[in-house]
Amino acid sequence: MSDMPTFEHRLARARFRAWHRGTREADYMIGGFFDRYSAQWGEAEMDWFEDLLAEDDVDVMAWGLQTAPVPERFQGELIEKMQKLDYVDIPQA
Repeated sequence: MSDMPTFEHRLARARFRAWHRGTREADYMIGGFFDRYSAQWGEAEMDWFEDLLAEDDVDVMAWGLQTAPVPERFQGELIEKMQKLDYVDIPQA
């Protein structure tokens, strides 16, 4: 029996972390991104996202909003999808 978490366990943990960032704005950006794209992810995308979750929300949001340069390790297709922000459904009060 391995102590390594299953991919499904990693997904569940990442979903929780994505939707419990500390601010509503970060929850919508990061959690919404996870909900929209995670079903198509493999190990490499999951590794990328888990690394992203370890970063400060202020930084992740700046990269997503394109107000700060994206570090090289996060550059690529996934951050470009995040930058489109077309996955964010903002409820109308």
